[in-house]
Amino acid sequence: MTIKQPEQLTDGDLGTEADPFALFGEWFAEAQAHEINDPNAMAIATVDADGLPNVRMVLLKDWDADGFVFYTNLESAKGRELAGNPKAAIVMHWKSLRRQVRVRGPVLPVTGEEADAYYASRPRGSRIGAWASAQSRPLEGRFALEKSVAEWAAKYAIGDIPRPQHWSGFRIAPVEIEFWRDKPFRLHDRIRYTRSGAGSSWSVTRLYP
Repeated sequence: MTIKQPEQLTDGDLGTEADPFALFGEWFAEAQAHEINDPNAMAIATVDADGLPNVRMVLLKDWDADGFVFYTNLESAKGRELAGNPKAAIVMHWKSLRRQVRVRGPVLPVTGEEADAYYASRPRGSRIGAWASAQSRPLEGRFALEKSVAEWAAKYAIGDIPRPQHWSGFRIAPVEIEFWRDKPFRLHDRIRYTRSGAGSSWSVTRLYP
């Protein structure tokens, strides 16, 4: 696919795709070519037991027509929140392209095979870190974390490092995807795709900026 420079994009590039995943693929490829840092970075919002929203940055690690995948410690705040309310919203903002994509939908766990395959692809230090960090829980000091890392590194000094059972991934199965592109005078382009659920057809609506 030919990657277009941002200034070459035209109105016809937004809202002409019947499939939002095809449009996302084009935009994501351009972000990978132009965005300086972490083109796969996305903010994910969940809701805690009190109904209070919580948002943080994660990395998109896979995507296809079934949804958008990220990985985490299942015992972290977002892991616990998704266990209690398996719905989420994400936003990917590419400043260099002046674009963003918003997604909302139910969240499903990835398969053990998917999690194993991605975990095995991570750097060895990151695999050790998945064992060493009690993510989101109180830490008495940096030394305690470094000690935990050293202990787990010693345990798995050689050979394979198995995936912790408390570490896996989630797939957001979108029922809404919105594409936003900056335009002069705040008259931005906004296109929203919606559907009732996985496998159903998409409806497309252009929105006021």
